[in-house]
Amino acid sequence: MEVNGKYAFINYGEFGSQTALVHTKTDLELSGTGAASAVTEKTLHYLDKNKIELLPFCPFVRAYIQRNPQRMRIVSKKFKGYDKL
Repeated sequence: MEVNGKYAFINYGEFGSQTALVHTKTDLELSGTGAASAVTEKTLHYLDKNKIELLPFCPFVRAYIQRNPQRMRIVSKKFKGYDKL
């Protein structure tokens, strides 16, 4: 996601019908602007819409899900740590 020439993104890997979100990163100038939350929300919406199970390895994504428990429906029940989300 680009905001005024600066970027927020999530590193990911695809494994069939599952996507692992590994690391959320924003340019320093975007700190505190909500860009990381916005790119996370857009990513989770995409996964939900396309019926792709989530493997939330990224600590930021896990914290986002804890603040937005309605997103638990896309987390793979096989994810180690599912019961701690």
